[in-house]
Amino acid sequence: MLSIEVKYKMEQKTKIKGDIHYVGVNDRESHLFEGLWPLPYGVSYNSYLIVDEMVALVDTVEICYCEEYLHKIKQILGNRPIDYLVINHMEPDHSGSIKMIKEHYPNIIIVGNKQTFGMVEGFYGITGEQYLVGDGDFLKLGKHQLRFYMTPMVHWPETMMTFEEKTGTLFSGDAFGTFGALNGGFIDKRINVSIYWDEMIRYYSNIVGKYGSPVQRALKKLGDLPIHVICSTHGPVWTEEDKIKKVIDIYNDLSLYNAKEGVVIIYGTMYGNTEAMAEEIASDLSAMGIKDIVLHNSNKSDPSYIIADVFRYKGLIIGSPTYNGQIYPRIEGIISDILLRDIKNRYLGYFGSCSWAGAAVKRMADFVTKSKFELVADPIEMKHAMKEINYEQCAHLAKSMADRLKKDRK
Repeated sequence: MLSIEVKYKMEQKTKIKGDIHYVGVNDRESHLFEGLWPLPYGVSYNSYLIVDEMVALVDTVEICYCEEYLHKIKQILGNRPIDYLVINHMEPDHSGSIKMIKEHYPNIIIVGNKQTFGMVEGFYGITGEQYLVGDGDFLKLGKHQLRFYMTPMVHWPETMMTFEEKTGTLFSGDAFGTFGALNGGFIDKRINVSIYWDEMIRYYSNIVGKYGSPVQRALKKLGDLPIHVICSTHGPVWTEEDKIKKVIDIYNDLSLYNAKEGVVIIYGTMYGNTEAMAEEIASDLSAMGIKDIVLHNSNKSDPSYIIADVFRYKGLIIGSPTYNGQIYPRIEGIISDILLRDIKNRYLGYFGSCSWAGAAVKRMADFVTKSKFELVADPIEMKHAMKEINYEQCAHLAKSMADRLKKDRK
């Protein structure tokens, strides 16, 4: 039998604020998120309990963690039923345990918007009692009151956020999320959060990146709320004022496609000749006063890190050898990834190489048109290996990019 003191300490391990508890889980096994994005630090799937006169569970977790998840819930509730399941987002890493929850709590009422319920039935065959909410609607649990805000396409059509008005807690779904499992604690002030800032940028860039306008609309809708806690479905629970501000600022800047001075050079290479051009351009940029320069060999760098850097910096230079009369396949894939995210307000240069008949540079012109990036200089095409004229061309491209970036300093 646990003593009162031990029980209190156990409860404090899950408590966020007031009667709100964390019941999420960590995934340190998966190598890829959505089958695409590397997880060097793992990832968390966050879920929350609000225990009042009525009990509400906010979102669930990935199905393979359902037993651990249910154990955490019962540690807090014992045999007490859950009255409501609030679904902010239906992606299976958050909705996967809905069916299991429904089996253990058959009288639970599912709370969602009109887009939610079709997905619940489609994914899991669940119907039953529902509580339909729209923008600004509320649900009173006792002393806690939930207010609902529709945030479609952040980053699925059914996404919404739930604001608990008594404590100022925002249950934000995938918004403000980040890669990275939670090590020991889950609240920002109890853990070292240094790894999560870069992982937040990589998460946003690859998962949410296409949806800048919907994110901006959501931020404006939430702008007047007194937010004291952010409970996302991935990453730490944010409670400290400076960190909450930083989280919101990151999402605001990324969704506006704001970027800092710097250049990302992305290149493909087979035998080192295209790489030699990339290195020369980088060296020239440095000599011209550009400090932040990132080179990505597309054969080695995972696309998720490349995309994150394209979001981070204003300058983009892409190089490709001709391969079977086309753009080098890995560069073609990166170009497609960039276009898919509808990134705006970047300065662009590009170059390429060939052994007999050049095609990559010609075909990359289509990227300029589709991306609507500002082209800073004519492209460079090198035949065979570096010659004096190519060194001069690389210097000219670097100078044109550096000059364009420096204009923004004024």
